[in-house]
Amino acid sequence: MESFDYLFFLEVLTGGLLSGVMYSLVAIGFVLIYKTSGVLNFAQGALLLFAALTFVSLVERGVPFVLALVITFAIMVLLGIGIERTVLRPLVNKPPITLFMATLGLSYIIEGAAQLIWGTQVHALDLGIEDVPFEFYGVFISQFDLFASAVAALMVIGLTLFFRYTRVGLTFRAAADDQFAALAVGLRLPRIWATVWATSGLVALVAGLLWGARSGVQFSLSLVVLKALPVLVLGGFDSIAGAIIGGLLIGASEKLAEVYVGEYFGGGIEGWFAYVIALIFLLVRPSGLFGQKLVERV
Repeated sequence: MESFDYLFFLEVLTGGLLSGVMYSLVAIGFVLIYKTSGVLNFAQGALLLFAALTFVSLVERGVPFVLALVITFAIMVLLGIGIERTVLRPLVNKPPITLFMATLGLSYIIEGAAQLIWGTQVHALDLGIEDVPFEFYGVFISQFDLFASAVAALMVIGLTLFFRYTRVGLTFRAAADDQFAALAVGLRLPRIWATVWATSGLVALVAGLLWGARSGVQFSLSLVVLKALPVLVLGGFDSIAGAIIGGLLIGASEKLAEVYVGEYFGGGIEGWFAYVIALIFLLVRPSGLFGQKLVERV
C-alpha cells in the first residue's frame, strides 16, 4: 500500500484555498447588491470584464499604471451609479425575476459596450508578479496565487470592517435588514443603493485585474461569475462571512476532488464538482451556511 503524501496533500489544499479567496472576492460583489437591494446581479461578471479590459487597454495606449488604475476606478464607480439610476431604481418593488432578467440583459449590454470601445482581441495583463512557485517547508506555492489571494483577502477584510464598524456601513446593514424601517427613520435608500453599486464596481475592478492577470483579459473572463454561484449557495447570498467561508470550502474541495477522486470519473471534475456541492446544499439547506432563512407569514 502506498503511503499517503502529506506534503502533496498540503500543496493541493493550499492551492485550493488560495483559489477560494479569489472566488470569495467575486462572490462578495453579488452579496453587496443582494444584501441591500435583494437583486441577484448577474451583470457582475460583465463589470469584472469591463474593468479589466478598460485598465489593460489604457496601459497599452501609454497611460501610466497608477493613472490607468485611477481612471478605471472612476469609470467603474460612475458605471455602478449609472446602473443603479437607470436600471435598478425604475424597477424597485418589481418581482425578483424581473430584476434578475434586467441584470442578465445588462450583462450583455456591458459586454457589447466593452467590445465596441476596446475591441475583441485578447490582452495579456502584467501586474509585475511572476507566476512561479516557491518552496515553503516542502510545499510549493505559486507566488502570483499568494499575491492575488493576499490582495483579495485585504479587500474582503476591509469590506467586512467597513460594513461592521463605520456609520455608512451600519446604514447599509439597516437597509438590508428592513427597507421600510430604514425609510421610516429617514435613511435615503437611493443614495445607499448608489453607494453599494459604486462599491460593487470597485470589487469588480480588483477582481478583474487579478483574474485578468491570471488567465488573460478576454471575453470569457465574464464567465468567472459562474464560479461564484456555488460559493453563494454554500455561504448564503446575503452574508459576506458566508462568501469568505464558502469560497474557501469550494476552492479546497474542487482541487482535492480533482486530484484524489478525478481519476475515477475520467478526470476534469474540477469544473463541475462545486455544482454538485451546491446542489446538495440547495436540497438540504437552501439558505446556505450563513444566509438568513426566509419566513413568510400568510
